[in-house]
Amino acid sequence: MKLRRSAPILASAVILAAACSPQGGSLPRASDVPVSDLEKQSYALGNNMGQGLKMAKLEFDRAQFNAGFYDAIDGEQRMEDEEMQAAIVALQTAMQAKQMEAQQEQSAANKAAGEAYLASNAAVEGVTTTQSGLQYKVLQAAEGEKPTAEDVVTVHYEGRLIDGEVFDSSIQRGEPATFPLNGVIAGWTEGLQLMSVGSKWELTIPSELAYGERGAGAVIKPSSVLVFEVELLAIEAPVAEESAETAAQ
Repeated sequence: MKLRRSAPILASAVILAAACSPQGGSLPRASDVPVSDLEKQSYALGNNMGQGLKMAKLEFDRAQFNAGFYDAIDGEQRMEDEEMQAAIVALQTAMQAKQMEAQQEQSAANKAAGEAYLASNAAVEGVTTTQSGLQYKVLQAAEGEKPTAEDVVTVHYEGRLIDGEVFDSSIQRGEPATFPLNGVIAGWTEGLQLMSVGSKWELTIPSELAYGERGAGAVIKPSSVLVFEVELLAIEAPVAEESAETAAQ
């Protein structure tokens, strides 16, 4: 099902949240663990900021970073505003390029692993591969009605990565999901139209029919093949039809 991703963290935001956890330079360092409330709060603030800078994996000059940090506190400035803004823009550009390169590398690795998994799964007894590349296996057959792409369906499902990690599960939540079939990933839209109400299938979805090179959230990486166990519980009346019937009464 469709997930939304948050916008990338810009380098300027990381820097504003960055810390002074320096080594060397003229910055004084506490020799003891913090004791007073002010010491604890100060340490926690610095540590939190430092974690943000560490996670960003940015290369920086510690001495100049410390100088800029304390100059700002003291109301001093060694560079013009325009020069600093240009430096921040250059850092943002470099950071975005680095993120893009890492994403492309991860996408290529995931694509290779996914293709190998699909090839292996296609040879499993009971697995059918459609023209689009979607793979399915009937776990529980039924003779009920089949939905169309315009229908609203109610299902129980569990989604996992090819390494077995579960990333989403209505079964674990104990509550089935209801959604328009044309509002989810292509692999679901295609696969569920082949299912009858009451049936349970395993859908193995190529990345091109899932979230593609963009991935989704922190768990579903770019070019990930997804595996879903889906039970089609019901085909619901579309909301528009329900409203029209209610108005007619």
